[in-house]
Amino acid sequence: MEKLVWLVVFMNSFTTFHAILELTGTHDTEGTWKSSITLPCVYEPSQDFVQQTVIWTLFRDQSPATVFRRDSSGDHILLSQYRGRVSMPNSMPGDVSLEIEKLEVRDSGHYTCKVTWRAQDKSLLTRERTTTVKVVKVAVTKPIVRPGPLGFTVPKGARTSLTCSAKGSPPITYRWFKGEPGGNTVLVSNHAILMFDSLRTSDTGKYYCEAENRASSQVMQQSDAVQLTVRGYQGTSLPLYLIILIVVLCVAVVCVVIALVLCKRKTKKDNLNEITDHNSKNLTRGETCSGVNDKCTYEEAKSRGENNYTSQPVKENEYETIGTVKKNDYATLRKATASEYELGDVP
Repeated sequence: MEKLVWLVVFMNSFTTFHAILELTGTHDTEGTWKSSITLPCVYEPSQDFVQQTVIWTLFRDQSPATVFRRDSSGDHILLSQYRGRVSMPNSMPGDVSLEIEKLEVRDSGHYTCKVTWRAQDKSLLTRERTTTVKVVKVAVTKPIVRPGPLGFTVPKGARTSLTCSAKGSPPITYRWFKGEPGGNTVLVSNHAILMFDSLRTSDTGKYYCEAENRASSQVMQQSDAVQLTVRGYQGTSLPLYLIILIVVLCVAVVCVVIALVLCKRKTKKDNLNEITDHNSKNLTRGETCSGVNDKCTYEEAKSRGENNYTSQPVKENEYETIGTVKKNDYATLRKATASEYELGDVP
């Protein structure tokens, strides 16, 4: 009876440990050439078991080769073709998935995840899980043409671009043509982006692109033709807000110039008035100007009312004397005049 009890306990413990340390993932997965892929391999950690080693092995053509190994000394990439392209995350305990970047066709094969734990009694426990990987090339899709920020109608002299975008396994090659598919076309570029540094009127026309990769189908895809229009310089070619800003700045400059001119004239007029007032004041004091270098000399003005009359009173006899003298002088003058006329009549 005791043996039966111990057997049941052992089976339950084994089942529990087996469920805890079971590796989960996928059996088959498909990767795209030149892309990245993750091969899942996850278990639920247990305190009773400590992870010792993780080994990823590639079986191809019945020939096994160790790709990646993690142990107490760190991570090791053992195949040169995978160096720099494979890694294992450290963020989540129990996640020992393998990540492969830049897939190559020869990366196809059977990858086995092998994990070894050490139990508390120093015994080792190992689990394995195999995932089949197939690397395929995806043919390129029909490309789409996207214009630059200015759209398909662009002013002359502007800078713009047309972008050709397609999906598929890289590398994808692009070609740009001017014209329409099936008609007369001209090859203008071998890049995904067709650049125009300074548009000319002659750049107006239809454009389309071709996309192609090295997938097994070797299919070349063409985009729809788009119309690029280059218009001449027009007043409306500038944004409205820029036109308004230019007008406001011009008006402000004109106002400033007018204000400066008026201020200058006012200052000059004030100076002239000041000089005139100054000269008037000086002339009232007897100032005389020579007109040379605007220099003036000053003289004390003589009183215009000067006279030689005496202020003493005149006596009555003196008035009579003056009158008599004036009468005698007048009579004498008449006689002299008459004599001159008489003498003038003598032949």
